[in-house]
Amino acid sequence: MNQINQAPEQEQVMSEIRDANLNYLMLAQQMIRIDMPSAIYRLGVSKAIADMLVQLSNAQLIKLASSSVMLTRFRFDDTAILGMLTHHNKGYAQAMAHSAILMAGQQVEAIA
Repeated sequence: MNQINQAPEQEQVMSEIRDANLNYLMLAQQMIRIDMPSAIYRLGVSKAIADMLVQLSNAQLIKLASSSVMLTRFRFDDTAILGMLTHHNKGYAQAMAHSAILMAGQQVEAIA
């Protein structure tokens, strides 16, 4: 009985992953077309990845978005950065600036 109930839930999750992936890819392309250096920083990708993303056709975007994994990932591998962004009591602007500086020092994603 549990497996029967899990199948529709699993399908819903997979559908939401596809939607999130497609939205991410379309936003990434738009950001790269508008301002590539800023997009590279904000997306946390290399120039090579940005060049590849901006060249994808709509059919390729849909195919890539249909992957069974999330194409985005948290850039907050460091708990200090995540803590600054979520647990600021005062000095929000300062916390945002400090976290941006720390994230700028992180390496970009590489093609594996």
